[in-house]
Order: sequence, then C-alpha cells, then structure tokens
Amino acid sequence: MSTNVGTPTVPLQPVRTRRPRKRRSTTMRKHRMLYFMVIPGLVWFIMFRAIPMGGILIAFQDYNIFRGFLESEWVGLKHFRYLFQYQDFYRVFYNSMIIAIQEILIGFPAPIILALALNEVRRSAVKRSLQTVLYLPYFFSWVMIAALFFQIFSMNGIVNQIISAFGGDRVLLVQREWFFRPMIIISGLYRNSGYGTIIYLAAIAGIDPQLYEAAMIDGANRFQRILLITVPSILPTALVLLLLRIGGLMNFGFDRIYNFLTPMTFGVGDVFDTYVFRVGLTEGQYSLTTAIGLFQGFVAFGMVWVVNQMMRRQGGGLW
Repeated sequence: MSTNVGTPTVPLQPVRTRRPRKRRSTTMRKHRMLYFMVIPGLVWFIMFRAIPMGGILIAFQDYNIFRGFLESEWVGLKHFRYLFQYQDFYRVFYNSMIIAIQEILIGFPAPIILALALNEVRRSAVKRSLQTVLYLPYFFSWVMIAALFFQIFSMNGIVNQIISAFGGDRVLLVQREWFFRPMIIISGLYRNSGYGTIIYLAAIAGIDPQLYEAAMIDGANRFQRILLITVPSILPTALVLLLLRIGGLMNFGFDRIYNFLTPMTFGVGDVFDTYVFRVGLTEGQYSLTTAIGLFQGFVAFGMVWVVNQMMRRQGGGLW
C-alpha cells in the first residue's frame, strides 16, 4: 500500500453558515410597541428642545417682536459685550454659582444616603409607609412649600416659639440674607430627596444577593456590607446622575427661587432665572436675556465636560 509522502495535508475548514440578515422593516414590525412608546418622548424632545433652539438667534439681534426673526437687525456680539460689562451680571452669576455648588454638595448625596437607609428597613409595611411619606412632598408645588416654610420661620412660627421658650429674642429669619441660601437648600432636600431615592433603590434591588451572603459568611457586619457591596454597586448610577445634575447646574427653577425671594433677601437670592424674568419679561429685553440663557448653556456644558474628563481618568464617564 503506497502513500503520497510529499503531498501536504490540508486541514478541513469548518463550513460557516451565514445567518440570514433580518430586514429593518421586519425588526421594526416585531418591536413596533417599543417604537410606539418612544414616540411621545421624541415628540416632546422635538417640541420643547429642538425647535426652541432656533430662538438663540435672538441673542445676536436687536429683536423686535413685531418684525420677527427675519427682519430684526443683526448686531453680532453686542449683547454679550454688554452682559459682561453690566455690574449686576457678576452678582447674579455669583449667587447662582454659590447656590448651585451648595445644591451639589448637600442635595446630591442626600437621596443616596436616604436610599441606603430605606434599604435596611426589613419590615415591608414600614418601608412602604416611609417611602410614601418621603415621596409625597415632591408632588407639592413650590408655592405650598414656600408658604409652609414662611409659616415655620415667621415671628409666631414654631422656630421662634422654641427660641422664645429658651429666653431668646424672636428673629424673622425669612428676611435675613444669611438664612436665605440654607432655606433654599433645606426646602430642596425636603421636596426632592425622597423622590430621588427611586433610581437608587432600583439599582440596589439589582445587586446579586449572593454577594451579601458571601460577605456574611466572611463575617462582615451590616455597615461593612453597605460600604463594600452596596455603595460600589450603585456608584456607576450615581456618577451618571451626577453628570445629569451638573448639566442643569444653574437651572434651579424660577418658581423655586421666586417664591422664597423677598426685598430683604434680593441681594443674595437674585439668580439667573429671576434676573431673566425681571429683565426679559417686565422690561422687554429679549435679546439680552437670550444671551444670558446661551451663556448658562455654555457654562453648564463646560462643567459637564470637565467632570466627564475627570471620571474618564477613573475609568468612568459617559463618552
């Protein structure tokens, strides 16, 4: 029996079968209900985010409501130059940044701490009751919350009654400049902290229970399990929410500040939102206020970019 020694043997290659590619129309038809669910959000985004972007042209015009966009006079960067030379601009910018930084440093960690505390409540009935009580203030308007705080800190409010009971002099705190910013932060904690725990509780619910079981076997107590398992597991969610929070850094909401603002606290409480209302709507300087809004957008984008770059160095970031 003879064999061909010089003939090289070629290994058999597996036969690759190409999967038929699904047509896009087939995929869309299969998941049509998901696409239908996207439509309301897409319409909202187009109507309230994309279309209004055309309004930034007003910042480069001497806008006249009777002439419109097309016939108003183009002035270039005139309103931006006036903005940076206007003495009240730096006061408003300082007030906005101070409140924004305090909101990030105090208001952002509050829902995380509250979610960790709620997660440790073992009785489901007590936990649901606490969640209901904490979520409820989010559905109150700022008018109601401001009225509540003004009653608490008024001359005959509960705070002054306690001060008077200990022999102190009653103080109208809502008219004090030094108390305005703490009152804004406290009111934000009261209204938003409970509702902000929803995302963090959902993230905690997705943690593998086997991690906690392994930690218990290793002898970790409850605090150690929170510190070494729960906190690192929800950290990516917290970083994403932090970036989103910084994106709206100086947008406190006009109604939030305006309802707490008084003539005595105007110097420390006048922020971009109230300034735009006063100058834009009451004085009719639409181009100047549009330039202020565009400046706010650039500041927010710059801060988001800086924070994202810092997160990328730690292995995180959104892009």
